[in-house]
Amino acid sequence: MKGSGTIITGESGRTSISYEGNPGMGCGGMGDVLTGIITGLIAQNITLVDAAGYGVCLHARAAEELSSVSGERGMLAMDLMPYIRQLVNSE
Repeated sequence: MKGSGTIITGESGRTSISYEGNPGMGCGGMGDVLTGIITGLIAQNITLVDAAGYGVCLHARAAEELSSVSGERGMLAMDLMPYIRQLVNSE
């Protein structure tokens, strides 16, 4: 769902909402990047709901960091890659 906030609901009915991110994320390919992050986390044996939550947060945080450097306008999904890499490798 595009718009303000991302809703994450697990099989148990537990629901959370992330308000992170920015309007620059409303471009083609952003959902594909998010899907890749989530599936990568699932491949590491993280539960589905936790992978979704962590993935949404990581994706949004990368977009926020990108926008602080380059602005929101003209953001492309591939522009997130260096920020995602930096975030997953930070200690």
